[in-house]
Amino acid sequence: MIYFLKYTKFYFIFSILIIALGSFAILKYGFNYAIDFTGGSVIEYRFKAKDVSINLIKKTLSDRKIKALSIETLDKNTFLIKTTPIDEKQEATVRKNLEGNKSIGKVQSLRFETVGPSLGKETVRKTIIASIVAIFGILIYITITFRKLNYGIAAIIATFHDFFVLIGVYALLSHFLGAEVDSLFITAVLTTMAFSVHDTIVVFDKIREYRRTSALSIEILANKALTETMVRSVNNSLTIILMLIPLVIFGTLTLKFFAAALLIGTITGTYSSPFIATPLLVGLEKLKSK
Repeated sequence: MIYFLKYTKFYFIFSILIIALGSFAILKYGFNYAIDFTGGSVIEYRFKAKDVSINLIKKTLSDRKIKALSIETLDKNTFLIKTTPIDEKQEATVRKNLEGNKSIGKVQSLRFETVGPSLGKETVRKTIIASIVAIFGILIYITITFRKLNYGIAAIIATFHDFFVLIGVYALLSHFLGAEVDSLFITAVLTTMAFSVHDTIVVFDKIREYRRTSALSIEILANKALTETMVRSVNNSLTIILMLIPLVIFGTLTLKFFAAALLIGTITGTYSSPFIATPLLVGLEKLKSK
């Protein structure tokens, strides 16, 4: 048996430092919000000509007094353009102006979507509601399953830990690499919360099983449970991590940061179950016994 909980203070100090760094990044730099939240238009063009210049597209948009938020190259002649909100007539005019350039020729519109600022606010509201409902659902489920409130409290605190680590690290990615907060990021956050609880339940179930048949202290039983479940948890996480790494390296801009958020969430979720949730449960059970 490995005495993992011997280093509980170091686990907590490490987590506090990571969360503090992330909090500083959030307060100092903030986030880059995608049009899902701020409002805007997404246009995907395929050009007949190859080697179309991004600067030429920017100039065409600027001539029509349209601000380009980002222009991403999907392949040699396909571009994903994000702008301030425009209507169908403005999009048609931009396409016509581009086709008027002899070096470009025919332009095919593959996608055109516009999200207004009001819809962006509605997305934020629904996201917050979904997160609160998920957290209370997790608390109620674990408390009922294990018939002890301490199990639910420990799991929820670990979930908050994963949440703050993820958004803090993502704030750094947002500042230094241009990552955007969009609906995919929200999906990654909720997935991280679910993944963290999944691993935590496995450890907690082992602890509950041992407590039924043993009179040893909660700390010893927790170390025994961690020793038996650690390899399984790491192996499960590695299968996900090995899938996400290629997406982070070779994926498109949007998919790359979505995969990066999932990768951060998977790592912190794997870490928090044995090193945050379990020590918290042990501490709460000790307080209860006293």
